[in-house]
Amino acid sequence: MIKKIIISACLLFSIVSFSQQGTSSPYSYYGIGEVRFKGALENQSMGGLTVAPDSIHINLENPAGYSNLKLTTFTLGGTQSYTNLKTDSQKASAQRTTLDYLALGLPFGKFGAGFGLIPYSSVGYRIETIATDPTVANKRFDGTGGLNKVFLGFGYKILHNLSIGADAHYNFGRIESNNLEFMPYVPIGSREYNLANLSGVNFNLGLMYQAKISKKLNFYSSLNYTPESVLKSSNTRDIATVSYDSAFNLTVVDTLSNKATNTTLKLPSRLSIGAGIGNSGKWLVGAQITLQDKGSLANNYNTADNVVYGKSQKYSLGGYYVPNNKSFSSYAEKITYRGGLKYEKTGLIINSQSINDVGLTLGVGLPITGSFSNINVGLELGKKGTTAAGLIQENYANLSVSFSLNDRWFVKTKFN
Repeated sequence: MIKKIIISACLLFSIVSFSQQGTSSPYSYYGIGEVRFKGALENQSMGGLTVAPDSIHINLENPAGYSNLKLTTFTLGGTQSYTNLKTDSQKASAQRTTLDYLALGLPFGKFGAGFGLIPYSSVGYRIETIATDPTVANKRFDGTGGLNKVFLGFGYKILHNLSIGADAHYNFGRIESNNLEFMPYVPIGSREYNLANLSGVNFNLGLMYQAKISKKLNFYSSLNYTPESVLKSSNTRDIATVSYDSAFNLTVVDTLSNKATNTTLKLPSRLSIGAGIGNSGKWLVGAQITLQDKGSLANNYNTADNVVYGKSQKYSLGGYYVPNNKSFSSYAEKITYRGGLKYEKTGLIINSQSINDVGLTLGVGLPITGSFSNINVGLELGKKGTTAAGLIQENYANLSVSFSLNDRWFVKTKFN
């Protein structure tokens, strides 16, 4: 049954994920867009904590976790997001539905493998500047697209308490932008259209270690490192005069120029270190820090003098609690309750203001009776950006759902 579900989900994901607009953030104009990927929902709900080994959930951040899988595990996650945007003088709201990841993990004794697809970053903005002077042109900026990752990874348990792993990622995607300048009551304007086709490869290395502190208490730790990599961008720029209607549907009147160029972007190196203590299958509390170097992400269509890309840091604190996972009489006692806090300096600096992201995460893991599979539900409440220096603050609420479906494959049946 699970094989049929996987095939159906893969088809749905491949159709929907590349056509969706994964963000409504004006900050997605910069670089390769807003980074959406935050790991599997089980980890997202703990503020991003990924320190504990898990036998029935895939760790999408640390490939060393593949070696801890005991069952074939398929996971699929999606999010419904609600965002309120505000400046010093204006307010707006937006909502979107996205598919976040699809992955399959396979256990082979001390070895484990994982592969899947992740929509990594998204571009989705619509910004309009209306001049108070009727002799000055108005401006309208629209952008869509993003970067996706296909990954294949392996984990190996060197010792019973020490695992290593590695992922290989193929990055691909396209980003489109339309910049329109027009005068009030004049149905003809000028448009600059940019298309960037992105591609590249990068790797992710991981390590997980655990040790007994006492009979019921364990120490957990994790480390993963992503080296710096290159992202190639094939760019096309088209400048034309266009006609437009009240809905800003554009029709080309005359093409003025068309130019193709190639640029190279630098995806920065990333290091994540985490540690925690807990009673396996009962409770866990831990902390994690992620440090990312300065990247070179500006393309030839989204450079700006007031924008700087710096180093980024993310701090996570979280954990989980299960009242009694072996209970036969109470379903509520088998539910996994998760929570966490996060604070992130994104590395984007506009008008000398650092764009930061702070949030509270909550979640539950609901077991499916008669199996090791479960449904996970998570809620994230947070704030990104600021209204200082003429910028935009985003207050968001993300409601996420994921399925972690487990089965035993590659086992010969003893009876026909």
